[in-house]
Amino acid sequence: MSAMLTLENVGMHFAVRPDHESGQHTVFDGINFTLNEGDRLGIVGRNGAGKSTLLRIMAKIYAPATGTVTWAPGVTVSLLSLGLGFKNELSGRDNAYIAGLLQGLTKNDAKQSISSIEEFCELGKYFDEPMNTYSLGMRARLGFASALLNRASVLLIDEVLSVGDKEFREKAKIALKDQLTHKQAIVLVSHSDTHLRDMCNAVRSLNDTSLVMRENTGPALVE
Repeated sequence: MSAMLTLENVGMHFAVRPDHESGQHTVFDGINFTLNEGDRLGIVGRNGAGKSTLLRIMAKIYAPATGTVTWAPGVTVSLLSLGLGFKNELSGRDNAYIAGLLQGLTKNDAKQSISSIEEFCELGKYFDEPMNTYSLGMRARLGFASALLNRASVLLIDEVLSVGDKEFREKAKIALKDQLTHKQAIVLVSHSDTHLRDMCNAVRSLNDTSLVMRENTGPALVE
């Protein structure tokens, strides 16, 4: 099993107002783990625990304040987060097309993918309405359907499935199993165990500024 991404003693601190006792706020510290090919890792934690910040470090958007992050040669990373990359003034259809282009598809392939995205996300007439008319659940449907086009080595999914209904989460689980390969790894984060248990083969809990292993949740989605 090949390591794709390794975090060693990773910490993140943000500066706060000068009169704060330490002058900085520690989001988390001492994070250590390795993500291997085929892993389906869930990270659970309360709101504000730093889950989104950790994903952004893994996606190379933030640099850690302490520690090191090592990506294996050739590993590509993509982050799916509610609202990330979507243009509110554009329709769902236009955003789906742009998402395809941003993920490296040709113009023709991006156009060809739109019908499958439209079918998967089941937005009906809203697919041609501006994104600023969408609920969080509708945005999650479109975002997840667009992410299925992604062929990045590591796919990071930030709370997107937490706002979907039970039927859509089941559909998403099946899609992850059917469409992602043995070579790809997934990290899903949520504030709720129930949204991760059936989708991941391991869960870690981000609480009290550290990341600790919890129970194995079952076999990997990709068998």
